[in-house]
Amino acid sequence: MHSNSGALSILFVCHGNICRSPAAEGALRHLIRKQGFDSRVKVDSAGTSAYHIGEIPHPDTRKAAAEAGIKLEHRARQFTAFDLERFDYILAMDRHNYEDVLASASSDEERSRIFMYRKFDPEVEGSRIPDVPDPYYGGFAGFREVQSIVHRTSESILEWLRSLEPAVQRN
Repeated sequence: MHSNSGALSILFVCHGNICRSPAAEGALRHLIRKQGFDSRVKVDSAGTSAYHIGEIPHPDTRKAAAEAGIKLEHRARQFTAFDLERFDYILAMDRHNYEDVLASASSDEERSRIFMYRKFDPEVEGSRIPDVPDPYYGGFAGFREVQSIVHRTSESILEWLRSLEPAVQRN
């Protein structure tokens, strides 16, 4: 399965699509651009709720990303069951959103392409996969923590994609 462009496609999902999932989208997009395969990997994000549709990422999400040299250009949108057809892989930022996305799946094949985001976090040990903490109601330190998580996890995700898809190899 590949998107219409023939590229491998990945979607990050959180609740409102203004904090965690756009941070993950921006971090992976930045990495694949830097490494020269933005034409081979398509990245997007969505939220399970409709609270923030059309909004740009939270100011502190943008600020934390900017500190890492990343400009976020995403507009919030809501996840739909059609995303299961459009994307090769869907990574949920927390358990609640993971369950929501799984509930939208209509087949075992679709469910097999849905993962918890921190499954790929190199600092997670053991079988329990933690949530990416939601920084929405906290201070800026929470947004920096999310940026740190998505920064270190993006390389692991890209390595995983490379292992799955020969077209996503280093130049």
